[in-house]
Amino acid sequence: MEGSSVTSPLDRIDMALLACLQDDGRITNVELARRVNLSPAATHVRVKRLEDEGFVKRYVALLDQQKLGFDMTCFISVGLRVHQHTELEAFHAEIESIPEILECYVVTGEFDYLLRAVVRSRAHLQMLVVNRITPIHGVSRVHTSIALSEVKSTTAIPLQSDVDHALGPPRVGGT
Repeated sequence: MEGSSVTSPLDRIDMALLACLQDDGRITNVELARRVNLSPAATHVRVKRLEDEGFVKRYVALLDQQKLGFDMTCFISVGLRVHQHTELEAFHAEIESIPEILECYVVTGEFDYLLRAVVRSRAHLQMLVVNRITPIHGVSRVHTSIALSEVKSTTAIPLQSDVDHALGPPRVGGT
């Protein structure tokens, strides 16, 4: 059922479970059950369903990029000359093979893609752009911006925001 577009509707307990899990993916089932006021067995069944239905994609450790020597975050806009399926697939494969590129989005506007990359130095950035990205078949232009500082960085999806309160309860899942 993983990756299925047909999912069960989420209730307030499911949303509470997701909020707890995205805050601490290593939380024990017993502690998770205590926080949502369910039995550990019922909690396990619900979490397994949320995982099987793709609401929880995976569990990871978030590493400190600066402590690991990746002192620069860069945003790289890429424009392509051609937009045929085979060229796009080849571009995607090349981008996926570059470990410094953490995220890649197809975007609207002046460029076709926006990449978020981490590098150790200006020389590392130059190598990435000049030797890895620019030579990819079909790339016509590249624009790089370097982040000077980080104001906000989160992986948490806003499960309940001020906008949600104004719009009413979320309609997640179902058909």
